[in-house]
Amino acid sequence: MPDAAPAVDSVDAPYADAVVLDNPAWHALTGPHASFAIGGDLVRRYPEDVAPFVAVRTWDDPHTWDALAELVGPGAEVGLSAVQGEIPGDWEVLGYGEGVQLVQTPALQPRPFEEAVELGAADAEDMLAIVARNQPGPFRPRTHELGRYIGIRREGRLVAMAGERLHPEGWTEISAVSTDADYRGQGLASRLVLDVAYHIQQRGDRALLHAAGTNTGAIAIYERLGFALRRRTVFAAVRTPGAAADGEV
Repeated sequence: MPDAAPAVDSVDAPYADAVVLDNPAWHALTGPHASFAIGGDLVRRYPEDVAPFVAVRTWDDPHTWDALAELVGPGAEVGLSAVQGEIPGDWEVLGYGEGVQLVQTPALQPRPFEEAVELGAADAEDMLAIVARNQPGPFRPRTHELGRYIGIRREGRLVAMAGERLHPEGWTEISAVSTDADYRGQGLASRLVLDVAYHIQQRGDRALLHAAGTNTGAIAIYERLGFALRRRTVFAAVRTPGAAADGEV
């Protein structure tokens, strides 16, 4: 296990100068999603039932790690994106992974999907179930409050879904892209992504996506739709110092 988090691998790509995309969770929590923010000037997070993301303003401040530990508590497991510098020795490193960030290009041709239905609080149980079946990424009981979510129902069952998650100023992330196994190969996920992107652009924002670096199939689909790789990042899973309180993970 390395002593320090691997460096971010920046690439020469579209919107390379869009600073908010270098730290999208922070710029969401200090911008359009500020009403969800818990924390202070160095570290912020979403409520646990909304999203698991913890955002750091800068890794250069010597107080960042202490502020992070105070915010999430002792013995807590935390996922951190684009960690820079040394991880303190009293923090346990649980593992590393690679992610990619993709952004819209002029090749993207978004359009509405007439069969799609908007999803909300009444659909939360079904949304959690389709995420559990397909594992597109983190999704919590109130994640749907972060933006517009849509889906496809067949015989009453939610079989495909996509929606909006992080919202740094001027950009909106498309997330939770899911299609049940029996309904794949019909282009449902692609058409949902294009619909979400259409409504993002209609309000004047641009669309972005995040994916695990190992999810090469999804990345290839997004590139065919008109998204392009902007940057690669390394994320770290760590555990804060100390023992978790009774009843906490």
